[in-house]
Amino acid sequence: MSNRLFDTDLASDLEFLTARARAVGSARANARLESLDLKVRSYAVLALACSDVNPSQRELADFLSLDASQIVALVDGLEKRGLVLRESDPRDRRSNVIKPTNAGRELAEQAATQARLAEEESLKTLTATEREQLRDFLSRIAFDA
Repeated sequence: MSNRLFDTDLASDLEFLTARARAVGSARANARLESLDLKVRSYAVLALACSDVNPSQRELADFLSLDASQIVALVDGLEKRGLVLRESDPRDRRSNVIKPTNAGRELAEQAATQARLAEEESLKTLTATEREQLRDFLSRIAFDA
């Protein structure tokens, strides 16, 4: 990568830096998840389905900041692979909750390991304290909307 652009104003812009960090991290995670036939978004849906909170498709869309049609496509793909099931939401029969199958839980465990390895690679230059600070800062930004 050319170092000539590092001294530009854009290179210190926080929105640019967070977008670039996300792109770099997602690329690393996608590379690690590829052997499991998952990408970051499908892994996120599967992981949340395995969280035992029985998320609805609407909750998934809101939490992941994705359009409802994107969630439908992601759930369709996981469902076709036998990794998740749609069930009527007992809180609202017009909506579905997403639940994992046993195969989904097993794959989610493998994927979580790969996601942690990708995170480790992305954060290798940070100390443990800096990692926790970053996690705290990003959580405050992401969930204080």
